[in-house]
Amino acid sequence: MTPDLAPASRLDSYPYRHRLADVMARPPLTTPAETTLARACGLMTETGASSVLVLEEGGALAGIVTDSDVVALIARHGAAALSFPLGEIMETPNSLDSDCFLYMALARMARLGIRHLAVIDAAGAPVGVITPRHLLKMRSQQAVMIGDDVAQARSAADLARARAALPQLAANLRREDVAALTVAGVISGVVRDMTRRGAEIAEEQMAVDGWGPAPARYALLVLGSAGRGESLLAFDQDNALVHDGDQAADPWFAEFGRRLNELLDQAGIHLCKGEVMVRNPLWRRSLEGWRDEVKGWVFQPQMETLLKVDIFFDMVFIHGDRALAARLRLDALEMAARAPFFQQLMEQNIARLGSPLGLFGRLVTKQGRLDAKKFGLLPLVSTARARALGAGVAAVSTKARFAALAAAGKLHEEDLAGLRAAHEAILSIILDQQLRDIAAGHEPSTRIAPAALPRAERNRLRRAFQRIRLLSEAQGTVMRV
Repeated sequence: MTPDLAPASRLDSYPYRHRLADVMARPPLTTPAETTLARACGLMTETGASSVLVLEEGGALAGIVTDSDVVALIARHGAAALSFPLGEIMETPNSLDSDCFLYMALARMARLGIRHLAVIDAAGAPVGVITPRHLLKMRSQQAVMIGDDVAQARSAADLARARAALPQLAANLRREDVAALTVAGVISGVVRDMTRRGAEIAEEQMAVDGWGPAPARYALLVLGSAGRGESLLAFDQDNALVHDGDQAADPWFAEFGRRLNELLDQAGIHLCKGEVMVRNPLWRRSLEGWRDEVKGWVFQPQMETLLKVDIFFDMVFIHGDRALAARLRLDALEMAARAPFFQQLMEQNIARLGSPLGLFGRLVTKQGRLDAKKFGLLPLVSTARARALGAGVAAVSTKARFAALAAAGKLHEEDLAGLRAAHEAILSIILDQQLRDIAAGHEPSTRIAPAALPRAERNRLRRAFQRIRLLSEAQGTVMRV
């Protein structure tokens, strides 16, 4: 059944343009679990906060107490409630990462009927709070709550409806002149959410079928463009898994991977042709197994496996044990930073991609099209990744990697704007081509038709490819492009 996309036509793009970090209250009011309710009330009065976040000893988020909780507790227990430690009365907090788009917070709060949402950083530490007061900064609350549709999904068919809504959402955002990179971030967020919910459904189904819970702690990772926040409308699966079990745990994780990958395929996130998926034993390992594998990748690199390997460093945690994923990421980054030959090989691979520019800057096509991913996105993304790994930069997105390199003096400031412009130009032309192809009943791809572009867009594309071609020549310590 075709999804009802009428709400999308009334879309206000604000919640799709802005992330939680843009509107949250910061810093949040935090306190240890032993703090009494009386003290918490005093802190909320002093700061004007309507909630207090309760922290574990290590600083991780443990719970939340809101002003409405205070009223309910006093109504139930009288003045005696003021002596209760927060650790005994706190509620389990709902949270989202600070880089999530605002529409995801809207969906979560509406579905759960909550008025406070904690905002956490990549390590799981609280960095802010979202309340209805912050949501009033929006011009409108009419939005397509794809994130909520995903959260309530019970099957591949439910997830597929959210997947099917993405082209119309992207088209509406582009009509409002939302940058292609921002649209890509929205699409990537939905891919991540679908993968997370797919993992939950797989776990639930395995429990029903007698497999029981996971035999060890594990973390599910999304790699590649969805990890970087740069997915467009022609994407497939790139995922991996790390666990802290032994070999005896692998049958459970193998079954989990099989179910997850098949479910996502049925939902419209197709199987990876290169088998970069959890069902492939090469992409599910123990923490020690991953350490050994990454060590081999970076200290004994091989050109033929490089394309599969490098997207591993675009990993983002999706589901399971966040600390396990953080440990793997830190270990991998540390090893890559100590492997100059690995970095050199990555850059040599960029030079092999070639350029679509012919004589006098003419765009060379085959049957009227050229692969803008191969000649445009891959050089940009790969250069940012290789240089970031060499500089010990932990950022994942291409934009953030280039910014961090500039801040570290590895990229001239005057070149930063040019690289960002090239990235946006390639993304926007691919995305708009995909939308035209979908409207014409064709499968979207990364192949674009330059002749169909207005002259200004062709010139923009040509300038982007000219700048990208220079990347392979930037072999010094400071990139000049």
